[in-house]
Amino acid sequence: MENINFGNKQAFSPLLAADTSGNCDAISYRYKKGAYEPTFESLQAFECPDWFRDAKFGIWSHWGAQSVAMNGDWYARRMYKDDTPQFLYHRRVYGHPSEFGYLDLAKSWKAEAFDPEGLMSLYVKAGAKYFMGQAMHHDHFFNYPSKLNKYNSVNMGPGKDITGMWQKAAKKHGLPFGFSEHLGATYTWFCHNKKSDSSGIYKGVPYDGNKPEYRDFYLEGHDGISDDVTNERWYTTNHKWHTYWHGVVAELVEMYKPDLLYSDGALPFGVYGQSEPTSERYAAGLSAVANYYNTVPNGIYLQKDRRPEIYTIGVLDIEKSQLPDISPHPWHTDTCIGNWFYDAHQPYKTPKQIIEMLVDIVSKNGNMLLNILQKPDGSIDDEALYILEELAAWFDVCGSGIHGTRPWRVYREGDSSVVIDGFKENAVVWNSSDFRFTKKGNVVYAFMMDVPENRVAVVKSFTMADKVAKVTLLGHGDVAFAQEFGVLSVKLPEQMPVRYANCLAINIG
Repeated sequence: MENINFGNKQAFSPLLAADTSGNCDAISYRYKKGAYEPTFESLQAFECPDWFRDAKFGIWSHWGAQSVAMNGDWYARRMYKDDTPQFLYHRRVYGHPSEFGYLDLAKSWKAEAFDPEGLMSLYVKAGAKYFMGQAMHHDHFFNYPSKLNKYNSVNMGPGKDITGMWQKAAKKHGLPFGFSEHLGATYTWFCHNKKSDSSGIYKGVPYDGNKPEYRDFYLEGHDGISDDVTNERWYTTNHKWHTYWHGVVAELVEMYKPDLLYSDGALPFGVYGQSEPTSERYAAGLSAVANYYNTVPNGIYLQKDRRPEIYTIGVLDIEKSQLPDISPHPWHTDTCIGNWFYDAHQPYKTPKQIIEMLVDIVSKNGNMLLNILQKPDGSIDDEALYILEELAAWFDVCGSGIHGTRPWRVYREGDSSVVIDGFKENAVVWNSSDFRFTKKGNVVYAFMMDVPENRVAVVKSFTMADKVAKVTLLGHGDVAFAQEFGVLSVKLPEQMPVRYANCLAINIG
């Protein structure tokens, strides 16, 4: 690894000549020595700490300079693609990207109403047991005072260490804190800022990503990396970029020592199941994870490659989807109430759908991380506040069936289930046969996904060996029940305690 000096403001430049040879085997990276070595064999000794398994629900701030336009996710990329709505919006609101580019937009971000302690208080009341911020997205604008990249939220724009402020607020409220890094894909993701309009009065006029004075922000031109650019790869083969990414992650870990570290993608620098998971090929990623675990012994690394050789070095994350059954390993899904960045055009999920998703995920040994959207100034709107208030009311009654639980022997009963198909998150139409189960000690929690009209819940997943001693409807009290040949029938009150996913606590003993 090239020497990166964290002690001064001389940033390592990723803008050296690209190496596209594809020979990863000769690269080695520095890491803090400790219990873990940068190999799959060593890192697969990872065991998920109980704090994460108990937490079940966290809140994410997927927030940064791309929120300024209030036009959703991937704005920094799509504003340079002249066949997208974001390009048209940008040109008509801010000007042509040759004259007002993404860096100008980032500099205009002020975050003037950002109140992390006030927001964290809301998140704790809404049931969150951990919190994650965003260190940077693919836009190469950092939310902390990096010595490796001067384009950050302290040097320009807000003038604030967004990451540090989040961490301080999380610690004050006793929440484990982590952050997401989306830098690995930036080198190719950001390539469109080097292009120009394909037609019209600005045809052929270079976008501001071609300006030499901004070369260290917008990265390389097409020279030497054309293959990466044209093939729309998620990760580049450029070893100088691998080194830069590794240095940035090491800097973040040293500065904040996060409880969670999330990479938006597969373990760098592989591609979701398309390359053999050898320690040589994944040298940068493995070294970063070893350095992290040796620095933060109870830390958790999250990435998205589902191959067991890779996800067992940490916890598998599944974006906007989930697993179909109980997993023997704890897993994680990240989702959002609307778009990933604030989007004035997109509706939000209902509290009902969010709670039902959470129950279904937890029943299968998963955790759910929910992105609460923030406006450019850092505040949340009244719709987001309503969601948080509904979550708070539900957790106040049913939280014991979520926090600190583990999967039961089966996760479900009934006719309905979520559709697992890529990034689709359609709401499920449940019926009174549908239950989702968790357990804690000798208590089985049965979440009713729909309340039976006759107010008699029938649970068929118990056996004759499961002797039910007591049934409590959370938020109401003990309720009458009968058990015959294992099948449990429960008499429910006419007025149910909560509006979504009411929960029975069933004592076996």
